[in-house]
Amino acid sequence: MTSMTKKDSDARSVAVIGGGAAGMMAAITAAESGASVTLFEKNDRMGKKLRITGKGRCNVTNRCDQNEFLANIPTNPRFLYTALSRFSTEDTVAFFEEAGVPLKTERGKRVFPVSDKAGDIVSALERRCKETGVEIVHRRVDALLVEDGRMVGLRHGSTEEQFDAVLVCTGGRSYPMTGSDGDGYRFASDVGHTVTPLYPSLVPLVAQGKLCASLQGLSLKNVSLRVKNTQSGKTVYEDFGEMLFTHFGLTGPLILSASAHLSDITPGKYEACIDLKPALDEKTLDARILSDFSKYQNRDFINALDDLLPQKMIEPFIRLCEIDPRKKINSVTREERERMVRTLKGIRVPLHGFRPIDEAIITRGGVSIKEVNPKTMESKLIKGLYFAGEILDVDGYTGGFNLQIAFSTAVVAGSSAAWEI
Repeated sequence: MTSMTKKDSDARSVAVIGGGAAGMMAAITAAESGASVTLFEKNDRMGKKLRITGKGRCNVTNRCDQNEFLANIPTNPRFLYTALSRFSTEDTVAFFEEAGVPLKTERGKRVFPVSDKAGDIVSALERRCKETGVEIVHRRVDALLVEDGRMVGLRHGSTEEQFDAVLVCTGGRSYPMTGSDGDGYRFASDVGHTVTPLYPSLVPLVAQGKLCASLQGLSLKNVSLRVKNTQSGKTVYEDFGEMLFTHFGLTGPLILSASAHLSDITPGKYEACIDLKPALDEKTLDARILSDFSKYQNRDFINALDDLLPQKMIEPFIRLCEIDPRKKINSVTREERERMVRTLKGIRVPLHGFRPIDEAIITRGGVSIKEVNPKTMESKLIKGLYFAGEILDVDGYTGGFNLQIAFSTAVVAGSSAAWEI
């Protein structure tokens, strides 16, 4: 092994591990604060995961106030007070617009580049890294180096390099093909940190039964979803929006958000209830059905539902209602109409589990926030070791919240490491 080397510089030397959203922002901030910064990225290009976020559009933040933001953080929101105060959602908007990326605000206060290209966000961060003098090294870091409770550097291959501070911004375990393969958790645990249990979050859900497979590919808009704990009867999630049936179960914005509430999912413990007509109460919906029946009174039941349901849902719906598909509309009873109304207002889908973590948008769990100073993002166990982004046990719902967590914690970590606050 080669002897440990250090750059010849009076500036404080900082290493950043991970060239994603948190890593690049931390490197930029540390360099702007006067540090000599080296960013280690094991992929051949930066921001690999960032390039595919938001279906390639990159939902960079959510333009809401701090209280609303924290209400969208189900895991350890209080840890983020200082970070959000230091670098707010408006600061994120200003950063990218000043970097030459015009932004727009869409439904739900979600912020995207006007171009709808995630690559523009990555390019802006890369440009800023170069402008601030960040040295980018495309090598895999193998270990952190600690002496007497203090960071002294890192090792890559047979080379050891000395640094005054090391920032671990390696992301989680979701989308491992982008490089988020859990290295950071190993680094943290190797030096004594607690890594809380890791779960997929913002991830599709596997369903029991054959209903979802029969509806594979069907997208529903403007529906209401309620997820209930079947053991306690308690509703754990409820919202309105879009979802999609798949061969394995359910996905789409509503489902991904719901998954963030289900860390203890086991087969049959939770049930999804889908209201296909949330704008109509049962009485109004029954009147709507009667109107359709009047219009199609001489048709078979199976041929009279086109105005009420998507074509792909008609046959599964009829099976759920247990009505003879060839029954004439003018023969459908009141009790059968009531079954129709109940089904339209509550299609029940027993949930079985999560899809694999490599299909998740983010990882829930991570480095315990009890061991990290929220004012500096420095380890309470190892002097000169900092964490930022998804590696921390903090996560949010869909809508730009997780990228904002990455940016805010990175700014705090980067500036703190540069000045040894």
